[in-house]
Amino acid sequence: MDDTTENNGKGRATIEIKDLDFGYNPNNPVLKNISHIFDTPEFICIMGPNGVGKSTLIHCINKILKPTRGAVLINGRDTKEMKLKEVANEIGYVPASSEDSFPLTVVDTVMVGMQNDYKFGVRKDDLDKVYDILKLLRIDHLAMRDFNELSAGQHQKVMLARGLVRSPPVVLLDEPTSNLDIRHQIEVTKILSEMPKEKNSIVIMISHDINITAKYADKILMIANGGIYAYGTPKEVLTKESIRDVYGVDADIIDVNGRPHVILNDSIPMDD
Repeated sequence: MDDTTENNGKGRATIEIKDLDFGYNPNNPVLKNISHIFDTPEFICIMGPNGVGKSTLIHCINKILKPTRGAVLINGRDTKEMKLKEVANEIGYVPASSEDSFPLTVVDTVMVGMQNDYKFGVRKDDLDKVYDILKLLRIDHLAMRDFNELSAGQHQKVMLARGLVRSPPVVLLDEPTSNLDIRHQIEVTKILSEMPKEKNSIVIMISHDINITAKYADKILMIANGGIYAYGTPKEVLTKESIRDVYGVDADIIDVNGRPHVILNDSIPMDD
């Protein structure tokens, strides 16, 4: 099998960001001159302080927001020329936790994530995919529960399942572990880190947990001051200098099984 073809028949996707700016106020852009290409099946984490444009970048990629300048290309096509359904066929999206409610069972809620693939009715293959992703996330025991009765953590896992059920070539995740305890944060992040190899997909996740990211990410895209500060492996990106420059705190970096582990100092400078 050609390594550019995923088992479900979908080709590997390429996302190219070209000279992208975005701002709600033209005089104060949130993102400035962003250029990058995602074309390798990897688990990539986007990091940076609050308010630097991490979610904005994801929303520009999946056409929720329209860039002020520049372009986003999916497989060479400018998203400006693509319908939302075409973008959704290539990109799965899991938003940050929200107050969404669905008067549906967990199975039906996850099935909503397959709407681009609907033909007539629900096929057995559809249900198999739903139960497979529920089992992968270890929530198959919730299958027939009412979505609105779930805890915040269970709610978030179901939303994650909904975004992953179609095995899209690209998955964008906006802090998908924010409502999970530490055990489930690690569990979900580990599952996501294995998907690029298993599904030949690109998985891009916004994360604030430095050490979980350092342990599982293939690459880190660090954003600061509206632009890309650094891109590379955790060892290349997570340095004493980058932590100080981007987050404004001092830290020591130790090596744990070939991965950096960040130990933050307790002296944090006060804002001016």
